[in-house]
Amino acid sequence: MTHILAIDTSSAWCSVALSLNDAAPIVRHQNVSAGASQLLLPWVQELLSEASIELADLDAIAIGIGPGAFTGVRLGVAAVQGLATAARLPVIPVASLDAIASQLVQTSAFITSGAQSFVIAVDARMQEVYWASYQLGSTLLPQRQGDIHLTAPEGVELLQIDFLAGSAITEFGDCLFTSAPSPFSSTHLDSSIGVNALGVLACAKDMWSKGLQQDVHLLEPLYIRNKVALTYAERSQQHG
Repeated sequence: MTHILAIDTSSAWCSVALSLNDAAPIVRHQNVSAGASQLLLPWVQELLSEASIELADLDAIAIGIGPGAFTGVRLGVAAVQGLATAARLPVIPVASLDAIASQLVQTSAFITSGAQSFVIAVDARMQEVYWASYQLGSTLLPQRQGDIHLTAPEGVELLQIDFLAGSAITEFGDCLFTSAPSPFSSTHLDSSIGVNALGVLACAKDMWSKGLQQDVHLLEPLYIRNKVALTYAERSQQHG
């Protein structure tokens, strides 16, 4: 029996979910663009009050650590650092693409597709894509095959992939399918799915069962792209 709070602000959505034992999670999930900083902590308090528990009654706090919007990722990580430190709780860091993958495999479209291998591909801005490959196995959650990548849309590897999901489909369209031997049918695409605290929660429960929670002082954002913009000196060299 575990009590886990899950948070994600790595996209335009502010998303919080509270899981108490085996009951259905309590959720707040809203497209807020840049407004997550005003909503996040009040939502956490609302969910705790609704469940009639205190922060210290939790077993752990799960957080989507990215990759995603840099400001949003930093906001969520900083908030969880404060909450977990105050209540002396361990944290469970979840990669955003893993969270999306855990949600995708529960959708009726994916289940009816019969897919076993799939790619999550998310718009990373700057004409690039965050993507990772996954495989269904014997466990309830899909297993990521290797690292999360950052490439041009043409660099997404789709050989022997049955299903493709994520915002990069809408953003880049045909550019994504360069490595695919044939076009994906509409029944094997999901362009609308995005990161959600429920996906973070699903991953966190699995990680908790494996003892993968960690000390809050070890918590860090997952930045696949280390530099968002060139420094002034680098720009000067380019144009010099």
